[in-house]
Amino acid sequence: MIDSHCHLDHEPLLSDLTNVIRRSRDIGIKKLLTISTSFESFERIKTIIQKDKMIYGTIGIHPHETKKNKITSDMIIKNITENDKIIGIGETGLDFYYNNSDKDNQIISFKEHIEASIKTNSPLIIHSREAEEETFNILNDYKDKNLKILMHCFTGSLNFAKKLLTLNAFFSASGIITFKNSVELQEIFRFLPLDKILIETDSPFLAPVPNRGKKNEPSFIDYTAQKLADIKNISKLKLVNFTTNNFNKLFFD
Repeated sequence: MIDSHCHLDHEPLLSDLTNVIRRSRDIGIKKLLTISTSFESFERIKTIIQKDKMIYGTIGIHPHETKKNKITSDMIIKNITENDKIIGIGETGLDFYYNNSDKDNQIISFKEHIEASIKTNSPLIIHSREAEEETFNILNDYKDKNLKILMHCFTGSLNFAKKLLTLNAFFSASGIITFKNSVELQEIFRFLPLDKILIETDSPFLAPVPNRGKKNEPSFIDYTAQKLADIKNISKLKLVNFTTNNFNKLFFD
């Protein structure tokens, strides 16, 4: 298994990293991708990725952080080319639910990440909340650039998913799909092609059932994998093989 999106630089994971890694290996995780959300976050990630060969990282600014963290495509390109364990760009995108940063700052930052993704041929890890139309329209402006798109913790509509598939996007399922009130989301993942799906924890957030309410960690991905296998009516082994191959295709091909 591969946890395609976690935040190892957040507590309580950071101070317990040795045990977090051990528990990850114990349940069969082969790779962990720890995601940058700010400049401060990225500095921690540069240290974390050196602690174990299974850990990889990204460079990016979360839409919540764009007011305080002004990033350019050149800055992203410099950092991703200097370290072969920085394999993705993001977490970027648009969040018009909380609006912790104004819309203009979010859009400018998103486009800088996209430009860097194009120039480096690196996957783009996208957060989108209450911004489906805007997110798609921006991505669609680059439809001829062969963007490598990963919709992280996807909770969007079926229509949004269908439109994103025209851009060859991948979709990552989080522990949210295990929640009882996520029937519509489960149906969307039932619809999505197996060769377009990844799994993630988004830990320390969004712990899956039966650990909902606890601090999440990568080893809990096992529950998400089992639930997604049930949704797709396949064995967990087949689901894990597909999601692992999809990750490796997206990030290493």
